[in-house]
Amino acid sequence: MRALQAAAPWGVDNLKVAELPDPTPGPGQVLVRMKAVSLNFRDLLMINGMYGRGSTDTKDVITPFSDGCGIVEAIGPGVNRVAVGDRVASLFFQNWTSGRPTLEKLSSALGFPVPGAGRELAVFSQEGVSKVPDFLTDQQVATLPCAALTAWRGLFEDADLEPGDTVVLQGTGGVSIFGLQFAKAAGYRTIITSSSDEKLERARALGADHLINYKATPEWGRAVREIAPDGADFIMEVGGGGTIQQSLRAVRIGGHIAVIGVVAGAGDINPAVLIGNSARLQGVSVGSREMFEAMCRAIELHRISPVVDKVFPWTEAKAAFAAMAAGEHFGKIVLEF
Repeated sequence: MRALQAAAPWGVDNLKVAELPDPTPGPGQVLVRMKAVSLNFRDLLMINGMYGRGSTDTKDVITPFSDGCGIVEAIGPGVNRVAVGDRVASLFFQNWTSGRPTLEKLSSALGFPVPGAGRELAVFSQEGVSKVPDFLTDQQVATLPCAALTAWRGLFEDADLEPGDTVVLQGTGGVSIFGLQFAKAAGYRTIITSSSDEKLERARALGADHLINYKATPEWGRAVREIAPDGADFIMEVGGGGTIQQSLRAVRIGGHIAVIGVVAGAGDINPAVLIGNSARLQGVSVGSREMFEAMCRAIELHRISPVVDKVFPWTEAKAAFAAMAAGEHFGKIVLEF
């Protein structure tokens, strides 16, 4: 079989397709023939040697991607959760089935330290895959394990929101677009930000109630308060240091800021501002299998179709990463096997 691999010297240009022996599932394991994987910003950091629970070094060889869809081709002894022929998604954390996160659970992430889904044939623990809604395409299923589940957990597992509450979604990448779709299904009022008017109009077509171009309005926190004078109930914070101060200005007293990404870089947080508005600032590290399966039930009930913006052959992963780095996408970028 063939697999994507990254190693030192790190970088997109050094990502390669390697020939490897076909794997065989052991006890409690399943062999999955991959159909599609989707890109996350984490993957870009990973192949640049900049991501991991413990830094990558010159000895590491990474098979990237946590988010995949495939068909179970063989099962090992003791497998009872899935059968040959089932279509499944790979789960971001292979050992986080339910309950609170722990270091052990969070150390089982696909891509690094566990070899990821970027290969024609992949062996996973039966606990690290889940069946998926039949109405979704393989490409759409591949978008669910990280971006969709992160948005789901932020909105419904960690926050305490009610219909009619105001939520702010930063940007138009995968997590924020899923957040928009989930928030609309739950009856929340949605505000979405972007530097592109064209992307904002696409978000409007998906049901966004209010649009803010943060390039034209750098103080977008004030714009949020023009829409919601008391402030937003919830903010999906994906920018990090480049946006957190605006989020702190935009959130209501006692509101919730879900910290999901650092695409705008790291930065400082003024504790006085956080104390002054009694807001809750919480990091979101994807979620458990239990959360994933609850999310899939909601997706099926509301017939929510993930937004796949660009599709590349999996052997053209370098071009896909270039598109991600340039911010060309709206929703998700997918590689197809």
